Parts: sequence; structure tokens; C-alpha cells
Amino acid sequence: MEQSRGLTLIFIGKKKSSSRCKNESFLMDSNKFIVIHTGSRTLRIGRATDTLPVTVPHVIARRHKQSGQPCYEDAWLLREGLNKPESNEQRQNGLKMVDQAIWSKKMSNGVRRTPVSADQARAYNCQIRPAVLDSSSRVKWTNTTHHPPYLVGEEALYVNPTDCYNIHWPVVRGQLNVHAGPGGSLTAVLADLETIWSHVIQKHLEIPLKDLKYYRCILLVPDIYNRQHIKEVVNMLLLNIGFSAIIVHQESVCATFGSGLSSACVVDVGDQKTSICCVEDGVSHRNSRLCLAYGGSDVTRTFFWLLQRAGFPYRDCQLSNRLDCQLLQHLKETFCHLDQDISGLQDHEFQTRFPEAPALLYQVRLGDEKLQAPMGLFYPTTFGIVGQKMSSLQFRSQGDSEDPHDEHYLLATQSKQDQSSKSAADRKAISRPSGCLEGEMSSQGGTGDLSDLPRSCGSGGGGGGMQGETELGAAHGESLMGAGEVEEPVSAHLSRKTAIMSQFESKALGLDKAVLHSIDCCASDETKRKMYSSILVVGGGLMFHGVQEFLLHRIINKMPPSFRRLVDNVEVVTRPKDMDPRLISWKGGAVLACLDTTQEMWIHQREWHRFGVRMLRERAAFVW
Repeated sequence: MEQSRGLTLIFIGKKKSSSRCKNESFLMDSNKFIVIHTGSRTLRIGRATDTLPVTVPHVIARRHKQSGQPCYEDAWLLREGLNKPESNEQRQNGLKMVDQAIWSKKMSNGVRRTPVSADQARAYNCQIRPAVLDSSSRVKWTNTTHHPPYLVGEEALYVNPTDCYNIHWPVVRGQLNVHAGPGGSLTAVLADLETIWSHVIQKHLEIPLKDLKYYRCILLVPDIYNRQHIKEVVNMLLLNIGFSAIIVHQESVCATFGSGLSSACVVDVGDQKTSICCVEDGVSHRNSRLCLAYGGSDVTRTFFWLLQRAGFPYRDCQLSNRLDCQLLQHLKETFCHLDQDISGLQDHEFQTRFPEAPALLYQVRLGDEKLQAPMGLFYPTTFGIVGQKMSSLQFRSQGDSEDPHDEHYLLATQSKQDQSSKSAADRKAISRPSGCLEGEMSSQGGTGDLSDLPRSCGSGGGGGGMQGETELGAAHGESLMGAGEVEEPVSAHLSRKTAIMSQFESKALGLDKAVLHSIDCCASDETKRKMYSSILVVGGGLMFHGVQEFLLHRIINKMPPSFRRLVDNVEVVTRPKDMDPRLISWKGGAVLACLDTTQEMWIHQREWHRFGVRMLRERAAFVW
């Protein structure tokens, strides 16, 4: 567990309460632990003793407070950066690279694949007309005649667009969906989260909210997190919903717990973001954390674009329609694959079932589209996203007024201590009768002024600045930033780092390159060897047939030659213990809740009420 530093007062409270917490844990039933794993599109929540969590769409429909208001919906598959002039050109260039990669890799029988033109499928698909099925089991819109103030999950998805409801997804790309539109303020997003979670706890877990004072919560958070958002969510869970205590832990570490691995490079491909992190013995290596702003929904949207090129017979399909988005998601999960041995044109069928319309059966003929779409994860220019931040590293905390002894305070204090010790050493050297420094200073007419000394050994701003920049480099990945130069002014150094960060963030790294980068950021060759030997793939965005062999092939081909000799066996794990990869992190949170070694990680409601966000710095199992 990473060691955190802070107020002695908090440490004393923690020491005194540790035995009490452990005694309480023996009295508590694991049935009283609720594990919450929230994704951009799916919420997973359940008791630690449950075999499977409750899984619901993470969406809410809120009724308008005044009649006549226009309806608003958060986008599902659409996102910013798609309608730029360069988007289509970039998409086409990405597809060319995908086709080249498909052609260059041989099938298992040693023969190269023959690319299938979209025109071949289009000639057939343009002639297809749907067949009408039995309409007795017609899907219905959610009944809103009693005017419920809100609807959650599937009920929210099937709200008639003509009803007076706004549709909100409170999480986007792993972060709170704060935006300038209706319901986009931090307060509104937190209210949506509280309503959804409270509703699911009462309806699906059948726990009255008044009884939550007897329950504890395990909250899984992204590897690269927004401190302000996590603070507000913890505050909501403890003070508003009313849990008695909470543990906050990272998704990647919980994934290793859930899979039974002690160390792994965790590749979590979600619906809207992909996070990669190296975990060793329950510790997430900060420098290795990397978040990519694409996921399964981008594959779905790309698949729709490829379907349209191939003459998709359901011609009314729209990315702005939430029910069409559901259909496209289903088609991607059903048809797409990463198996190079599946080639040629194949016939498929699918059904559409929408409210106020008969069920229809379509025939469709597809070729390489089923392989091209998921390969976009390795060639993300295929997604056609322009001018957006595509890669994120762990960023430095901006500070919090409620936590005066945060890392900024510690860094400044440490810098002053280093500065004082260096000054004392310099004065001691100057005072020596035979010291060369004394002679040099005397010849220049100055004996006590240290301002002319080199910044690396003087007491000026160089000491503090260098300390801060060394830490900044570590926080953002030294392999990208490089070490701070002593003679460079702090402002210029920060500007240079900011420019490098901006250049890196605008690039859309392919999934295989991102994995290699994350492992390369580990400190030692021994740790890197462990990571290559255990690459754990979790989440629902990469659940394609053939993914294990495909990713393994690309990692082996691109890994540094020196490690090919050191690593006995590169292994990609996609279904540890035959578990659903979408549930592994949640399962790890359930395992975490029941460990005796985690008892000092609990943040109790009364402690949070008294000390606030400082408790996260003291109790979190990762450097806050």
C-alpha cells in the first residue's frame, strides 16, 4: 500500500481508531457491504456477498418542472470533434491503415486474407426489404401517465421523446458529465447520481434508505480521477445517502483482486474511455496510468459508418436516436470480431423492435466491416475525432481549501528544508580557511552573499523549483517529459512541459502502443517483465472473438527486442476464472471489502464530517 503523509492529528486519530474499526468489522456481516462500480453507460451495484451485481443503464429521465420546455438529451454515440472538415479524411486514412494491417497478417493456414470491397456487399444490401414479424409482442413506451418526477435505467431509455422529460447520463468518459447545457452543473449531476443510486438500492437491493446507517460502501473510482469530483461523490454517499463508512479504491487495483492476480498491466476498455495501468502487489504505479478518450461506443459509431458504406438496409437509423443506438450496440456485439481467419462475405439477419412500429426482420450481407470496426481501437484515427484531447496522464492536484496540508504544502515544506540544509552546507564551506569557495568569493569582493553561487548549490529559488519540477515530472511520466534542467528558469520549464503535454494529449495512441508505453513507464526491468507476463483485459469494450490472440500478436511484435529475451512468456488474460470481464473490477471491490488488511482504509461518517477531504489523503490506498 502506498504510504501517505499529512497531519499528525489525523494519524493519531487513525491509530487510535484502527483497533476499534477492526473489532467492528468482526461484528459486521459482509452482507452489509455495498459495492458501487459506476461506468459511463452502466451502473453495477450489489452486496459484497452477491454472486453478480445489479446491472442497469446509468441514465435518468427527469420531468420538466414547467410545461412547454424543449426536451434535452445527452448524446450517446455522438461526441464533439466528429463534424470537422478533416474528420472524413482522417477516417478514410485510418481505414487504409486498418486494411493494410488486415492484408499484412496471414491467416492460420499461412494464406493472406483477400480484402472484400464494400461495393460487393452494397449491391446486395441495397435490394433488401424487411419482412414484417408478428406484432403481438410489440415494445411499448414507458407509461408516464402518472407523471413520475424521474425514471431510471431501462424505464428512462424507453421514455417517449414527445413526453416532457430530459435524458441525462451523469458520467461521461469515466468523469462526471459537467457541461454548459441543461442539467450539466456539478450540483445537478451529483443530484442525478444520488437519485439513480438511491433508486437502485431501494428497488433492486430492497434496502430502505433509512437502514443504510448500518451499511458500508466500497466505491470504485477511475485510475486517473478528478479529486474535486471524488470528494463531492464521497460527501454525497456519506452525508446525503447515509452510509456509515466508505472505502475508495481504484478500478485497476480492484481488477487484480477480482482476477486473483498479484501483478498485472490492467487494460480496462469501457464504453467511452480506455484506461491502462500497471499494478504490482496491490499498488497502482502512478507513472504508468494512462487514459484514452475512446472506447466501445466509438467502435459502434465506426461500425455504423461502415454499415452505411455497405448499404445498411435499415435506412432510418440515426445516431441521435437512443433506441437506434441500442440496436447498433447490439449489432456490434453480435457481428464484430478480431479473428483473422473469418473472411469473405457472409449473410446475417437482425430484428428491429420499436414502440409504435411493427417488428421487422432484415437480411444483411457483410464482409470486412466486422473486423475493421474493432480494429479502430488500434488505429484510432479511424474514429474521425479531430481537435479533442485524446490521451491523459495523471495530473497534479490543484489544491483544496479544506486540505491545507496537501501535496503542495508538503512539497513546499520539503523544498524549504532542502534549501536550508544546502544553505548551511554552503556557509560551512565558505567559512573554511582553506576552502576554494572562500578564495573565489574574496577575489570578487564578496564573502557572505550567496546570490552569485550556481543555482544548483545556492539557496535561491533553484532549490525549491527543482524539487517541484522533479515531482511534476514523476507525476506526469518522466519518459515523456524528461528531467528538469537546473539552469532553465522555472517558468520556461513549466511552459516546455505544458507544450509537451499538449502535444501528447492531442495524439490518439492505439491500444497496443498505449500498453507498451504504460509498461515502459515502470521503474525497473523486473517490474516491466512482470507486466509483460500478465496483461489483464477487463471491461465490456473489447469483448470480441479472437481478441486474446490478436492483442498478444501485436504486443509481441512491437515490444522492445531486449524484453523478448527477458520475458519467458507474454500472456494476455481476457477471462480470468471464466468470469465476465465487465464484472471483474466489481468482484474485486467485493473481495476488498472482506479483507482484514483493509480495515484501516474505512472512512467513517463522523470522521468525514469532522475532517472532510483530509481523510481521503490519510485513508486512501493510493497517493491522493
